[in-house]
Amino acid sequence: MKETMDKQVSYLEYTNRENSFHHHRYDDDMRQFELLKNGDLHSVDESKRMITSEGVGHLSDDPVINLRYLNICHATLCTRFAIEGGMDAEKAYNASDVFIRRCDSADTLDEQYDLHIEMTEYFTRQVAAVKKANVFSKPVILCMDYIQYHLHEPILVSELADMCRLSDSYLSVLFKRETGMNITEYIMIKRMETAENMLKFSDFTLSEISDILHFSSYSHFARVFRRYFDTSPKKYRDTHYRRTVMTE
Repeated sequence: MKETMDKQVSYLEYTNRENSFHHHRYDDDMRQFELLKNGDLHSVDESKRMITSEGVGHLSDDPVINLRYLNICHATLCTRFAIEGGMDAEKAYNASDVFIRRCDSADTLDEQYDLHIEMTEYFTRQVAAVKKANVFSKPVILCMDYIQYHLHEPILVSELADMCRLSDSYLSVLFKRETGMNITEYIMIKRMETAENMLKFSDFTLSEISDILHFSSYSHFARVFRRYFDTSPKKYRDTHYRRTVMTE
């Protein structure tokens, strides 16, 4: 049996190589789930990009059945990462069962694609809600959401205060009291978390990452990064960025 399986795998590797087909890199595939685990809705865009790109698995010659199988795998991974992110396990498993049953009855590609995105968004929102529930006030949650989606821009406390209809000083005190850090420090931590993910999972150059995250210069970015991670961005990428070696 093992010999038969080995032959089948070897043959599939051969045909895929002949057809210049390669599956997604592991790190690329996992990025959407890491975002989900953090309650970051960028997971939806990443999931949409991955399911519609080259490199998705070929599990059936029927396109609808193929996507159905992929969606069942996706539901399983979403569930596991959502639980790791803090979602109640029983709720996550029940949601997975519901989504898988819906995948089983969806008969068109559009329905399957819609389910794929709906799953990603549902589990991500559940994780985000758990992380925020009964912990932060509405103004602080508004600030956190705004910061998460504007890390590539300058973020001023005065703008956040205007958005929350509070004074700068009151918002600063409220944010510090609830999070244990001031707003500027929180922004920098979120930029560093994003930088860490980009160094691990993206192909952007170090200078591009610095620019995207709105640092005044690469040297400034490197200096701040070293303060948080005790190493340079280059050394961090060399250590953590894994490339898939394709067999020629």
